[in-house]
Parts: sequence; structure tokens; C-alpha cells
Amino acid sequence: MLSSDDFALLDAIRETGSLSRAAVRLGKAPASVSYASRQLEERFDALLFDRRRYRLQLTPAGELLVQEAARLMQDVTRLTQRVQQVANGWESRLRIVTDELLEFETLLPAIQEFDALDSGVPLRFTHEVLKGVWEALQDGRTDLVVGATNEPPAITGLRWMQRGQMDWVFAVSPKHPLAKADEPINRATIVQHRAVVVADSSRSSEGRTYGVSGGQSVLAVPTMHAKILAQRDGLGVGWLPRHRVTSLLKNGQLLEKHMADPREPNILYVGWRGEDEGRALKWWLEKLKQPYIATRLVNGTDRFA
Repeated sequence: MLSSDDFALLDAIRETGSLSRAAVRLGKAPASVSYASRQLEERFDALLFDRRRYRLQLTPAGELLVQEAARLMQDVTRLTQRVQQVANGWESRLRIVTDELLEFETLLPAIQEFDALDSGVPLRFTHEVLKGVWEALQDGRTDLVVGATNEPPAITGLRWMQRGQMDWVFAVSPKHPLAKADEPINRATIVQHRAVVVADSSRSSEGRTYGVSGGQSVLAVPTMHAKILAQRDGLGVGWLPRHRVTSLLKNGQLLEKHMADPREPNILYVGWRGEDEGRALKWWLEKLKQPYIATRLVNGTDRFA
């Protein structure tokens, strides 16, 4: 293992090209620097310095040692920071899963506020869909879930809170056959047309879908944004978050259809395990309790506006 003095010696020789100038830079006697360089070569049993030229240079082995030493020193520095960080009650990282139907933009202000704490905790955001959201917490793949729409399952140590509700609208393209259908539209009529769904990301079960009847053909897409686009272009029908398609409804690119079986609003949940709450998780929980954050999550943004 290289010490900081070893790395400083290598770096000084590489920068100055001279043992005497390296000695001046390090504030040491030239003889001391020369001895240290040879001790270093003996330790690695390799020629690290090319002394044949007027300007002292590192050999390829010496260059490799300098590069790897720099990387190792950075790793040690980062490790030291992380150890101090955890010792002060902060997590080494915080993983947050959001339901895909939430727009990531709604969390940007909170992320900026968290960054201002200078905690050193890296954040990792990922999306899951439907049952996959709670499953990520159950499987230990996340520390916090935001915007889950299914009711909290039985998970050891689970804690949760409600953060508003999301309203839905059954919408079709003006060029879709259902655009001219008599209202309210019943399931027997809907089943004759393809449904567009966001594929459930559950890894341990078949997952689930909303608003799809048995025997109905399905177009599964990866995101809610893709679902909106597919329905706008007449590729299928289904329920959409009202706040995300307000402008499309206003400008006529989507038409709201009244259903014989309306869809109830979905409650949005925040969930976490209560066994070990670090400072970062506690900060996010307090932030998510604030009314304006809940409002942003529910109302979101309309990208089509």
C-alpha cells in the first residue's frame, strides 16, 4: 500500500523531471529523495524511474503506479468521507422508487433542497409500476417508495402515509371508433377495442392492470407518457391521469368519455421500513409531509400544455 508520502514523491518526480527539483518541491534533501525513490523500486521489485536521460522520467511501470495510486487515494478519501458521513447518522446512499405515473419533475425542487444540506448522501431514483412499487421495498431494492397506488401490503416493519389522491379520465382519440359511441359506455363495448396499459413491473407475480376486461386485447407500453401518446394517436383506449392530459382534452386531441363504471380515484402512498431511519430518510419523510409537496405529486405537470 502506498503512503501519501510515496504518492507525493512519484507525483513530484513526474512533474519536475529531476530528483533535485522534486526535493525542492517536497522540501527535502536530494539524497533523501533519491533514497526514497530506490526504496520504492525495491518494494515493488520494478524499475519505476528512467535515469538514462537528462530529464528523469517515469517508466511505463512507474506511470501505471502513479495512475493507480491516484485512483486508490481518491477511493480512500471517498471511503473516509462515507465513514464519517455514516458515523454522523447519514446513510451511505438513499434509494427512492416512484410510481411511474408520477412525473419526476415534481420532485426536482425537493432534490435541490436536499443537495443544499451537503450531506454527501447520493440519491438513486428509479421507477416501478403498480405492484412493482411495493415489491421493490419488500425485496430490499429501495429505502423509500413515493406515489404507490395500491394499498400497502403486509411487509415487515412497513410504515406508510397517504399523500392525496389521483383522478382519472377515460379518454380516446377523436379518430377512434369509441369517439362517437353513445354514453355512458359499458364494458361490453369497451372489450371490443384494444386497451393501452403501462406494463406492471412486478418481478414475482404476473402483475395487474386497471380497466382491462377479460378477453380484451392489450397494448402494453413502458411509461404513462407512452400510454398517453398511444391513446392520443388512436392506438387504443384506457384511463389516464386527468392532470396529465388536461391540455389534450382542451384542444381536442383527446376526448373524455363517460363510463357506466367510473374509476375511483387512487390514493397515493409513501412507504418505508421503520427499523432504521437515517437522517436522509427522515429528511425526505418530513419533506413529503408538507402540503405543497403532496399537491405537486397529485397535480404534477402537463407536458402537452
